[in-house]
Amino acid sequence: MYKLTDVFKILADETRLRIIMLLAQSDLCVCEMCGVLDLPQPKVSKHLSKLRDVGLVIDERKEKFVYYKLAKDNVTLNSIIQDVLRNIREFPQLVSDQERLAGKQVYFDGCSVNLSKEA
Repeated sequence: MYKLTDVFKILADETRLRIIMLLAQSDLCVCEMCGVLDLPQPKVSKHLSKLRDVGLVIDERKEKFVYYKLAKDNVTLNSIIQDVLRNIREFPQLVSDQERLAGKQVYFDGCSVNLSKEA
């Protein structure tokens, strides 16, 4: 298990924290995350690589897309996520990300994905 300081170091980056909080809601492909975060694919992929390298996320290929999800076995990460979710209104950027994920159709690099829960 990773030390507590390792988890905090990796989550100290705003983009990686935003990615973790998105993945706490749903498994997502890179293009979906790019659309929600409004960031270029190479930047998101680089952060996902770091998160995967320390074991906080895992990836799974489905056809031409790679989907990412949280590694559920990290108790420290799960506790941090739950604490942030309990206080989500304190973090306007995370609230905005949640709203974008909940109901928008995002277009990025030819990837058109309906991110609403009803789809």
